[in-house]
Amino acid sequence: MMKGDWRASNRVKQISKSAIHEMTRLSKEIEDVAFLSWAKPTSDTPEHIKEGAIAAIRDGLAGGYSETSGLSKLREEIVKKLKRDNNIDADVSQVIVTVGAIEGLSATVMAMIDPGDEVILPSPTYSTHIRQVVIASGKPVFVPTIEEEGFVLDIEGIKNAITPKTKAIIYCSPSNPTGTVFSEEELRQLAKVSIDNNLMVITDEAYEYFTYDGHKHFSIASIPEMKKSVVSCFTFTKTYAMTGWRVGYLHADEELIPQIGKAHIPLAICAPVVSQYAALAALQGSQDCVVKFGEHYLATRNLMCERLDTLNSVFEYQKPGGSYLMFPKIITEEGKDSATFCKKLLREAKVSTTPGIAFGPTGERHLRLSFCVPDDMINKAFDRMEAYFK
Repeated sequence: MMKGDWRASNRVKQISKSAIHEMTRLSKEIEDVAFLSWAKPTSDTPEHIKEGAIAAIRDGLAGGYSETSGLSKLREEIVKKLKRDNNIDADVSQVIVTVGAIEGLSATVMAMIDPGDEVILPSPTYSTHIRQVVIASGKPVFVPTIEEEGFVLDIEGIKNAITPKTKAIIYCSPSNPTGTVFSEEELRQLAKVSIDNNLMVITDEAYEYFTYDGHKHFSIASIPEMKKSVVSCFTFTKTYAMTGWRVGYLHADEELIPQIGKAHIPLAICAPVVSQYAALAALQGSQDCVVKFGEHYLATRNLMCERLDTLNSVFEYQKPGGSYLMFPKIITEEGKDSATFCKKLLREAKVSTTPGIAFGPTGERHLRLSFCVPDDMINKAFDRMEAYFK
């Protein structure tokens, strides 16, 4: 579309094309690509979850709407999970089931952000969070994380970025794209900044179960003083390999929930009902599948780090403490334009990666690699890169 097209809103015109989806599109034009660019588990959804969906279809439960905030039985299970795994005291009235974490985050941003409000994003950050702020006519304010310490939060940097227009802070932990797990100590410092400055915190905890090397996931909403200041967004899609089912949930203070609900309805009405029954089966069934996925990701992370070590003239990296993503720095001259670097790598070496520029200004000179794939795919990609960079 031309820049001057009067039919499109200025809000949408200032959003660049998604680099993640652009790389996927370009990859489809090339045969036999080694695919490391999409944060989508290649494992299939576990059988007991599929059976829950099949039973709901068979019993005629999946064809209508649920209540907009989600099936009450599912929300009851979510409340138990929040207490058990996140140390968050919740009530069913404080939970909305959403179309993945994405729609929950979008509804939250829409419910909170007025035109011109500033939202702080520790950078590099998930590209969709940037777009969500822009679509709400807010202004993303990027505060670089400290890369050489493993992309940790720069608390002083965040304090210095606050202005009278700052309304909220959005972060993702474990992080997409860097795989950093923000520590409890960092998040307690961030909570203090939020309380001292009367700011909201919006979290994306999609990768909560995938942490390694003694790193532990911490939910900032478990801090009692933050009760009214946090909206926590979660998803089934990563935990249970359910990306295509599009189901997640959010938790917030019961006074804020009706306001978020007002944005949730025009965006979704309700989450897909068949997916809600699948999510219910996920929570009620054995959690062994989650443990297995975590073990697989730890093994593939270690393999990817070993393979990156042999390419140390091209990449430097921080070992990710969580998620199934990592964010190596391109140290060659070509790396200063990550989009061109990744497109060239795709065309000439048949390896699909995601350019770092998609994840905010400090993402430039990096690329995102995904290790939620089989060992063979990682080895194929790195065999090709080794041959290519030689």
